[in-house]
Amino acid sequence: MEQRNLFLAIALAIIILIGSQLAMEALYPPPPPGSETVQETTPADQAPGRPGDAALPVAPSTGAPGVAQPGQQPPQAFESPRIAIDTPRLSGSIALRGARIDDLVLRDYYVSLADNAKNVVLFSPSGNPNGYYAQFGWIAGGSAVNLPDDQTVWQTDDTVLMPDDPVVLRWNNGEGLEFIRTISVDRNYMFTVEDEVRAEQGTAATLYPYGLVTREGTPATSGFFILHEGPIGVFNETLEEIDYDDLQDGDEGKFTTTGGWLGITDKYWLAALVPQQGESIRTRVWHRLADGRDKYQTDYLEETAVAVSPGSPGKFTSRLFAGAKEVNLLERYQEQLGLPLFDRAVDFGWLWFITKPIFHALDWLNGLVGNFGVAILILTLGIKILFFPLANKSYKAMSRMKLLQPEMMKIRERFTEDKQKMQQEMMALYKREKVNPAAGCIPILIQIPVFFALYKVLFVSIEMRHAPFFGWIEDLSAQDPTNVFELFGLIPWGAPDWLHFGAWPILMGITMFLQQRLNPQPADPVQARIFMFMPLIFTVFLASFPAGLVVYWAWNNTLSIAQQWIIMRRDARAKGKAKKAST
Repeated sequence: MEQRNLFLAIALAIIILIGSQLAMEALYPPPPPGSETVQETTPADQAPGRPGDAALPVAPSTGAPGVAQPGQQPPQAFESPRIAIDTPRLSGSIALRGARIDDLVLRDYYVSLADNAKNVVLFSPSGNPNGYYAQFGWIAGGSAVNLPDDQTVWQTDDTVLMPDDPVVLRWNNGEGLEFIRTISVDRNYMFTVEDEVRAEQGTAATLYPYGLVTREGTPATSGFFILHEGPIGVFNETLEEIDYDDLQDGDEGKFTTTGGWLGITDKYWLAALVPQQGESIRTRVWHRLADGRDKYQTDYLEETAVAVSPGSPGKFTSRLFAGAKEVNLLERYQEQLGLPLFDRAVDFGWLWFITKPIFHALDWLNGLVGNFGVAILILTLGIKILFFPLANKSYKAMSRMKLLQPEMMKIRERFTEDKQKMQQEMMALYKREKVNPAAGCIPILIQIPVFFALYKVLFVSIEMRHAPFFGWIEDLSAQDPTNVFELFGLIPWGAPDWLHFGAWPILMGITMFLQQRLNPQPADPVQARIFMFMPLIFTVFLASFPAGLVVYWAWNNTLSIAQQWIIMRRDARAKGKAKKAST
């Protein structure tokens, strides 16, 4: 039950983690491109009356292949006339055709750490290889009404959308209704869309507002089962996550909810529709094939109709979050706008009550020291101090077990043929020396949750993305870039990934070996030889893990070695004094 329990538990957890990942990839390979074309239904096809599920909007593609990559060309390079978006954190444009928000580039984030790396592109016009956009509009209830759709070209006198300068779009249906849309954006990633419909004398309408986010093509994902990427939403205070492959298999998410939000999430980025909170809406998450291409859509339709008549305009306000999943920012929107579980867009997992506090602790420490790697070192030291009484008791027990090993070996040699008598003598020895062999399990209870919580933080939080440490570690969320088989960069011959062992994983393996030598060794020679290889096995396992996790593990081992060494020296001195006193 000594430190080998810790090794076994971590090894088993890592084997399960990697094995499950391989199994998921084998069971759910990427589907081949479909060839079936599904007829798309538009609101104009609906029968009069209150819209049903089929009336939830579908925005068909209007772009053409070969449209310029969004965010890399000026607005006039796109098919539709456009309004530029210029904020401290966003650039891009709004298409006046369909009033789509379909061109967004994140100014603060780059696709890599290379000097010439381009900014991350979030939204892209329909028809591009990665078409991705948001759209808002109205569906008629009762008699048919000429409504703006994805082909409608709105009119405006504005040219640029900025945080303190909203834009106003107008469109007249020629039948007595004028549609006015005011779009504003804050200094981060939240858009506000205020719709107003005015009726001329003798004209009236019953309308239902909608919003949608559409994504064309199945995006590349991280492929880890511990991270959700795809459609997401909170309906009636419950978080729902739906995978792309489930939608491809025909599953469809339909929810009636009061308030909440829905959208599509990537590892670090989110596009989320935020309808008016407190209002009842019908939502849908679904997939279709159009021209042999996958399309995914999340949308909502307001349950309560908006009545429009002369002197009584119809109004509705929607919001759209489109940007980076920064935890503190999501929490601020959650509080300011009353958005339930908006912070859970960051996939902290089922153990979020452990993972989030660890993230906030690291984020706070990083604010003090300016380095997430140093923050990991300080947090590890803090956890060691917090659990010092428990760990101290455990290490004392292991230290005494190590001192008792000569007597334990004598008992095993005397009762080799009588296992029952051997166990009785062992228990008597433990009782006489006041040693609890099960006390070695305590570090497991402390270390395992912290290990996986820190792994989760490093893997899912954008704050850790591209966060440097010291020296060669430029990204704590990526594996150590050095390789012993390339002499740590002196001979970069292009070793394969399976032959990649960085400096920090090797250092971690050394500290694990040293810590193992301080612990009681198994009496069984075969078992002892197996455990000699545990540091090497862990080095292989953790070589591809985020560097920040390996830094944590090496530092934690170092602190444990220091603590155990001090305890062992103190116990050895105390036993030596007691022996002298008895003689």
